[in-house]
Amino acid sequence: ASCVQHRLVVRDVGSLQIRQLYTCLDQIQYIEWSSDSLFILCAMYKRGIVQVWSLEQPDWHCKIDEGSAGLVASCWSPDGRHILNTTEFHLRITVWSLCTKSVSYIKYPKACQQGVAFTKDGRYMAVAERRDCKDFISIFVCSNWQLLRHFDTETQDLFGIEWAPNGCVLAVWDSCLEYKLVLYSLDGRLLSSYRAYEWPLGIKAVAWSPSSQFLAIGSFDEKVRILNHVTWKKITEFEHPATIASKKTIVYKEVEKSPSVETERLSFPPTRALASSLFSTQSKYEISQVPVALQYIKPVADRANPKMGVGMLAFSADNCFLATKNDNIPNTVWVWDIRKLKLLVVLEQLCTIQCFQWDPRQPRLALCTGNSRVYLWSPAGCVAVQVPGEGDFQIVSLSWHSSGDSMVLLSKDNFCVCYLEREEV
Repeated sequence: ASCVQHRLVVRDVGSLQIRQLYTCLDQIQYIEWSSDSLFILCAMYKRGIVQVWSLEQPDWHCKIDEGSAGLVASCWSPDGRHILNTTEFHLRITVWSLCTKSVSYIKYPKACQQGVAFTKDGRYMAVAERRDCKDFISIFVCSNWQLLRHFDTETQDLFGIEWAPNGCVLAVWDSCLEYKLVLYSLDGRLLSSYRAYEWPLGIKAVAWSPSSQFLAIGSFDEKVRILNHVTWKKITEFEHPATIASKKTIVYKEVEKSPSVETERLSFPPTRALASSLFSTQSKYEISQVPVALQYIKPVADRANPKMGVGMLAFSADNCFLATKNDNIPNTVWVWDIRKLKLLVVLEQLCTIQCFQWDPRQPRLALCTGNSRVYLWSPAGCVAVQVPGEGDFQIVSLSWHSSGDSMVLLSKDNFCVCYLEREEV
């Protein structure tokens, strides 16, 4: 699904043929599929309205108007039949049922980066709350929206919450001004508390491994710390130095080469599409000899949100690898071997890393850097792929299909679908 102004376009993934075309009341600012792909939600925050469309019954639609309360966020519940709307100033979360048309309210949700989290099985929801200048967590049962547990947290200014994939542990972390991460069980018991250091800026990003065995914490001190699920103590920490010295680390460096095509030899004038592909600079990877000095940017210390520390990290679907990005070295992706707890590969790009994401089925990492190429790494090697087409298609984000056979590449105004051939086993 994609939106253009106030129109919602639903296409077939394989052929990109238009299946449905819906017209909303205003410019769409957010869209989200229900878990069973039968409904799609369109949020128009400026007007405080959410419209829901049915793929099975194109004539059916639903309109939710929050009125004077306003709207700043909207999302589906895991069952795909309830919608959670957060009102302006985070006064409340309204739970709307598409089946019974009933409404439930959750008061005092906290305005933070990640204040609502569902367990992977969809049974429970955790909500961060702020009451009387203290942080609280409320855990609800998603089947009937009854309150299961309500407890205060050991945080000064809660910044985010996230369930472990097995749904047994909730990670809660503080804002960057205080390094603190606390772990709670489903019944609200404090399992552990972790603090790496005290005074400098603290936690920047958090990621669970798919097996729930590891919790990776990216910090402003340019390190990633890995906690284990048995004792919740640190088992190792990964540093991101500006120079790669180990001979056991493979450093792939992106290089651009101008094409050596002699136009005089062409017996016909090339078309625009052919000319753009023939004469545009081509990119490939070369293996650099260690030691390698990476492009390091010293952060500006007297500004808010300094570009420093590990702000992006993600585990591969098989738990074997962890990809990270240190904002001080913005053109580089680091791939760590979790089995050996060592740095395996460094990918040094020509431009700043905009986004990276693991294939949901196999250890294959896709990344983009704001140009017209998509880059893929797997244990077999890495490759740079030029997006064909006229004009400059600058990829700023990408998203894998759940099958791992294709991915959507997004630019500021356009999108395209990249299809990958399956290897014959």
